[in-house]
Amino acid sequence: MIKLIITDLDGTFLNSHGDYNRQLFPTVRRMMQVQGVAFALCTGKQCERVEELFGSQARDFWILGDSATRIKHQGEYVYQSLIANALGREMIACVEAVNPEVVIIACTPVGAFVRASVSPDMLQKVKMSYAKVTQVADFSQMQHDFVKISVFDIKGRCPQIKPHLAPWFDKAYIVVSEDAWIDIADAGVHKGHTVEILQKQLKVSAEETLVFGDGLNDIELMTRATWSFAMRNGFEETKRAANFITGTNDDDAVMTTIIRLLSLQA
Repeated sequence: MIKLIITDLDGTFLNSHGDYNRQLFPTVRRMMQVQGVAFALCTGKQCERVEELFGSQARDFWILGDSATRIKHQGEYVYQSLIANALGREMIACVEAVNPEVVIIACTPVGAFVRASVSPDMLQKVKMSYAKVTQVADFSQMQHDFVKISVFDIKGRCPQIKPHLAPWFDKAYIVVSEDAWIDIADAGVHKGHTVEILQKQLKVSAEETLVFGDGLNDIELMTRATWSFAMRNGFEETKRAANFITGTNDDDAVMTTIIRLLSLQA
């Protein structure tokens, strides 16, 4: 019996316009409420940005935000794992030395930070995932520890950038989520790790968990659920890691799959 449903957002629950079917979701939510199923959003987006997307109802969800480095529920953070400030700044300096064209999004418990030199268009792109964004002249002056560090390269060269971070592979979790993105979190902290923490808190097993994802950073997520679904628009590696494949994010496949499965156990 499914007791916990977890979904990635971009490329999975959200369509190509960064939104979701707001007419269908109330039906899905009622089904989950009636059956006592917990709902979690596991995403690279900032928790506050998730709250903007879902409004007041987000308080009832479990938000595994900032690339699953934090868990927020009922407006409170119940878990977070941080990268030490000095370590984070070392990795940022390395990436910028390798490729000065990249955009660094340095996420801290108080918000996300980008360089003051980013273009207005890029700043708007960042704000699609981060509600609290501050522009700074230089990351070297930052004092906060980091929740995560994201690297964006519009030319899709992140697979070539990652090997330069090899000196920190044992000190941080570094993943190329797609060609244009690298996500860096504390060592051992990824979606599978944080989902396991949530499962223990809710006393829910992998056999009672349903997950959805599309990206390379969702591969560990697939390992935490018997009911693991990759999106048809996802990476082939993610599809191989999943037990099932569903439709695309533009077909509302997450919601229609939830409806079908919960109808069977009603």
